[in-house]
Formats: sequence, structure tokens, C-alpha cells
Amino acid sequence: MMALRTAATGMAAQDLNVDVISNNIANMNTIGYKKQRAEFEDLLYLDIQRAGAQSSDTGTIVPTGIQVGAGVKTGSVYSITTQGSPTITGNQYDLAINGKGYFQILQPSGEIAYTRAGNFSVNATGQLVTTDGYLVQPEITIPQGTTAVTISPSGQVQATIPGTTTPTVAGQLTLATFFNESGLEATGGKPVPADRGLRPADPRQPNANGVGALIQGSIESSNVDPVTEITALIVAQRAYEMNSKVITSADQMLSTTNAMKQ
Repeated sequence: MMALRTAATGMAAQDLNVDVISNNIANMNTIGYKKQRAEFEDLLYLDIQRAGAQSSDTGTIVPTGIQVGAGVKTGSVYSITTQGSPTITGNQYDLAINGKGYFQILQPSGEIAYTRAGNFSVNATGQLVTTDGYLVQPEITIPQGTTAVTISPSGQVQATIPGTTTPTVAGQLTLATFFNESGLEATGGKPVPADRGLRPADPRQPNANGVGALIQGSIESSNVDPVTEITALIVAQRAYEMNSKVITSADQMLSTTNAMKQ
């Protein structure tokens, strides 16, 4: 009986769906987190009678045919890259992106990774780094003795040093953009590696040419909507329960059939 296998694929699909939803809920307060969504597609169909087949010697044609589906499979799990709400922190090194773009981070392996989490700080040598100590790219070094740092919406970093009349330019931040942001591969931390097999990153100056502006003293909150996720969780749970009931019903039908054969 195909119903057993078909319902089993439905239960497996909803199990993965709950995994994705639970990860979204767990990361509700993760800075720069982008929620994910599981997409499903139907499996191959069994053609019991094909549409257009001849149904009699007189040439009559079957108009629709008979097809029975084999269940469902996961098509993809992709990130929804909508803008998260900016949260004011007051920290002069915190940055939120209002629009498109990713901060570029130099990993210990030498690879460049990308993130929307702009909760930065400076290390002992004055370099702008992430919470893990990874260098922000292009490299920004704040001069010793700096009393205040100003980061413009276009990414220019200026340091105020006592004894000088004008701020010193400490560097220029750029943001990387991607043609297919959903193709970025998450790595379990804030930075994500470059998209593999997709169009390379295109670093540009913020607040120009379609790239987002920087907001100093703020961070981007997660774009997870708790109400939407709880609703999706209830729907997934009910779908799982219905598939399990299909298995129970199919098992009862098989038992009845076996009893009749005996």
C-alpha cells in the first residue's frame, strides 16, 4: 500500500520543517540573523492510466487519466533576507546596515566571510574586529589616543585625536553585495563564507549605487517574527499529526485485508 510510504514522506518533511522553524525561534535575538524557510515539492507520480490513452475499440480517449503521487520531498531551505529592525546601542563601534550589503570579515583561514552583524569593537592594536576577534575588511585601525570615532553613512571612519583641529580619516568601509543572497551558506556563526558556485561578491561604498547606508551606534535585529513562526509551527504540527493518522488508517486497512484473506 503506497499510503504508508507517502505518509512517511509527509512526516519526514514536516519534521524538517519543525527543525527550520525551531532554529528561527532560537535565533530571535541573534544580531543580523536572517530567518529560513523550508520549501517542499511533490515526488514522482505513478501512472495507472495515462491521459490520452484509448479506452475502447471505437477510439474513445481517456480525458484525464489516473495518477497517484508518491509523496513529498524537501526542495530547498533558503534564507529570507528582508531587513531587520535597527536597535540603538549607543556604542560608537556598532554598525547597522540600512539596505543591501554585508560586512566583510577576514577569517583565520585567510578566507573572506560575510555578515550583517555589526557589533564590532577594537582590539589591543586599535583594529576594528568582530566579537570573535576577526578583522573587519577593509582593515580599519583606530589611532592610539582617539577620544571619539565617527562613521558616516557612506562608510568613512574618522577619529578625533586631542591636539588636532580636524578629525583623522582612519579608513573606508565597503559592503559586499550578492546577486543571489539566498545562496550564501550559513556556517553556524555570524559570518558566512562566499557563495559557492554563484556570482562573486561585489564590494561597494555604502549609501551609493543601491548599497545600504551605515547607521552608527545601532545593530540590526533578527528579522524573525515570533507570531509568524509560532503559527507556522502549529501548521507543521497539525500536518505531521494528519500524516501519522494516514499511516494508522492504512495499517488498519491492511489488517482488515489480511484478516479477510485468512
